[in-house]
Amino acid sequence: MDILANIQLGLATALQPQNLLYAFIGCFMGTLIGVLPGLGPLATISMLLPLTYALDPAAALIMLAGIYYGAQYGGSTTAIMVNLPGESSSVVTAIDGYQLARKGKAGTALATAALSSFLAGTIATIFIAVMAKPLADVAFKFGPSEYFALMLVGLILATVLSNARLIESIGMVFLGVLVSTVGIDVNSGDERFTFGVTALFDGFDFVVIAMAIFGFAEIVKNLQESEDGKGTATPRITRLMPTLSELKAMVGPALRGTALGSLLGVLPGGGAAIASFASYSLEKKMPNKGGEEFGKGALAGIAGPEAANNAAAQTSFIPLLTLGMPSNAVMALMVGAMMIHDIQPGPRVMTADPALFWGLIASMWAGNLMLVVLNLPLVGVWVKLLSVPYKLLYPSIMLLCCIGVYSLKNDSFEIYLAAFFCVAGYLLISLDLPAPPLLLGFVLGPMLEENLRRALLISRGDVSVLFASNISIALYLVGAIAVLLMVAPSIRRKREIIAED
Repeated sequence: MDILANIQLGLATALQPQNLLYAFIGCFMGTLIGVLPGLGPLATISMLLPLTYALDPAAALIMLAGIYYGAQYGGSTTAIMVNLPGESSSVVTAIDGYQLARKGKAGTALATAALSSFLAGTIATIFIAVMAKPLADVAFKFGPSEYFALMLVGLILATVLSNARLIESIGMVFLGVLVSTVGIDVNSGDERFTFGVTALFDGFDFVVIAMAIFGFAEIVKNLQESEDGKGTATPRITRLMPTLSELKAMVGPALRGTALGSLLGVLPGGGAAIASFASYSLEKKMPNKGGEEFGKGALAGIAGPEAANNAAAQTSFIPLLTLGMPSNAVMALMVGAMMIHDIQPGPRVMTADPALFWGLIASMWAGNLMLVVLNLPLVGVWVKLLSVPYKLLYPSIMLLCCIGVYSLKNDSFEIYLAAFFCVAGYLLISLDLPAPPLLLGFVLGPMLEENLRRALLISRGDVSVLFASNISIALYLVGAIAVLLMVAPSIRRKREIIAED
């Protein structure tokens, strides 16, 4: 009964006209930028984060969640229509989706992606509502030493589950933690790595780093890779809705993808990309019941991965909302957004502001419904957007982003910082180094340091306090097992293959 009451409270918040409007704006803006090849949810949220500053916390988080869903859906549109995945989780969708589009079934492929995502979103929302309260109750038993263990293990899992090479992911996490130490130490009042620059006393702004590395650098890369600066030719869309037999063919893969994505999304470093690849691998092993061969237009190759990535995207909110720990780079952006609005991520959000907590969860279902209603009729508009020359489109987006960066503190120094991190982000891309672990390290680094120092202050410097509770020991064991599994030769070889691809 408590779950029903919580869902009712969440719907009452999410269905308020103001919150519905911002959910719609988030879905629309996310899809608008998400359809552009190379700009996925991470870059989209990074660039649009300043838009939420003037909103109340509930509306801001609901809007950002809508941007997340919209950007993912937009990535699927480009993958199906022009074989250009908008983000990493849509790479698998492009394999069979583009083949269907070439056969004149682009509408069927798009509808399959939309309906599978909506089914997954509905089930994942229920899963979050069921799991949130028990996990939050466990989180209330955490002290500084347990939170230190949680953050440390979160960084370990995010590193070993990343699709990049292990040593590179570890190095980027350490770099992110190092960058997070710039500024005035709140405990001692000493300057750290400021080099006497007063503008750095407060450290680097989270939005500047995220926008520069994941927004500006991606735009520069895409402009470089665009040889002629022209738009993209797209196939025509005839029939949109799938037939009854096609609907039956997508239900099984969508349900399996939802179950798989819901579980993988909770894991640190898991997220939508791993879920979609895992779902596609699972569907290829299932008996083919008269459908198209995989790689040549199989509906299961669209329904399964699309359901998996959408379910994983939503369940990745579980560790953020209940434990205060981001499970991937997009959730790290959500942590930044919550802190901007003076919200401390973690279990106390549920008790301190239940309307916001359950309203955000309920808005996930409303947002997914909006995507179906909004995007299927407007798919022609999104496809037309791809015909705009890159050399005109991307600089316009960058100009708007620069205005957003300047508005953070009304200080031109933020623009110079953004330019610096844009160069750094472009170097990371050029060297094929993973940037998401850097962002996770930047977000989790201060939390890791704060809880470590707090635990040592309470114990008067006794390091054994870090291993004093069963929860801490269990978390360390999970991290050790994850590292041992990654060291195993067979798993390491498979991981290296994925990283190379």
